[in-house]
Amino acid sequence: MSTIAASTAHRLRAYRLVAVSDRVARVVDGSGRVIGHVARTGDGDECRYLARRYRVAAGGFVDVGEFWRMDDAVAALHDSR
Repeated sequence: MSTIAASTAHRLRAYRLVAVSDRVARVVDGSGRVIGHVARTGDGDECRYLARRYRVAAGGFVDVGEFWRMDDAVAALHDSR
């Protein structure tokens, strides 16, 4: 699983990625709260990252979007707060 690059925007550097499986990472903020999951789909040039946020009102995870870069998926979770 990829990590958040050091060159990423400052607002995202506080997030940690915790491996749930070889294709899914839990995104945790600086205070330890889980803000969502990022799942890697495909392989090689077809690799994409699906951002999913837990919403109580929806009764589960809601897809936020699918991205070419892990950093973009984490940014989408950050912006969906």
